[in-house]
Amino acid sequence: MDLVVHAQRFARPGETLLGGTFDMHPGGKGANQAVAASRMGAQVCLVGCVGEDDWGSKLRGVLTADGVDIQRVRTCEKAHTGVGVVTVVADGANSIVVASGANLRCSAEDVDHAAGAIADADVLVLQAELPLETNQRAMEIARNAGTKILFNAAPAEGLAPETLRGVDLLVVNRGEAATLVGDDTGEVHARGLARRLASFGPERVVVTLGKEGAVHFDGEDMRTFEAFETECIDATGAGDAFVGALATLRAERVPSKEAVRAACAAGGLSASRAGAIPSLPTREEVEALTGVECRARELQ
Repeated sequence: MDLVVHAQRFARPGETLLGGTFDMHPGGKGANQAVAASRMGAQVCLVGCVGEDDWGSKLRGVLTADGVDIQRVRTCEKAHTGVGVVTVVADGANSIVVASGANLRCSAEDVDHAAGAIADADVLVLQAELPLETNQRAMEIARNAGTKILFNAAPAEGLAPETLRGVDLLVVNRGEAATLVGDDTGEVHARGLARRLASFGPERVVVTLGKEGAVHFDGEDMRTFEAFETECIDATGAGDAFVGALATLRAERVPSKEAVRAACAAGGLSASRAGAIPSLPTREEVEALTGVECRARELQ
């Protein structure tokens, strides 16, 4: 659950800052990406955990209403549902602190119970809000079954480069990319970050750049994609909209160029609205913004 305070700026260390309006929205990376993919037309199964509390019940209802299969979402006793404390400033930028709660209870055993669903899937989407061993087990099952792996390495802090081996598609923002390659100064260009990340083993790398678009690198070809012109109201969930759209279109064998462009549109639409799950666009909205119907073809 995202607890969102709007403010003119971010608070400085040690400062108490009076903010403006307060909102509470359903969120969490896994849930956001699941709903984003479902609204893009994918059949989605979510593996994860919620707490035995009102927020857990509400999130289950939200996911079900958006067509997400939650049979493998476990309710954990004596654990709270994950919480994101979000500050959104005047230009729509945000900062987020997460209290993981039940997310950290999602185990390799939970993944094993979902092994059939992972093996049957076209794409397995993972993010780093779950324990490392949980993600590693999911990757192992996916690789053995020939399921493509999209890893959104966020948050990136503490992730070792070897975690990226065997990943088919890595998606990170500029800050996460810099953390993964050890660029403490932030001076490496996005293209350079993509090349360095590819050297760790992913088949393809996408670095998202907010209002500057995204960079895609497949080991040979480097492409830059411009962002779509939308007014940024709240960036919360924009990256998850990007991931959900990209995963769906890759599962449908839409060529990378069209898939990343559509994902940029999905992220832009999300940023133009408040909240995470409430902001996620439908496929019709994405195709209306791009002016192109996303068509399935032989995977490229």
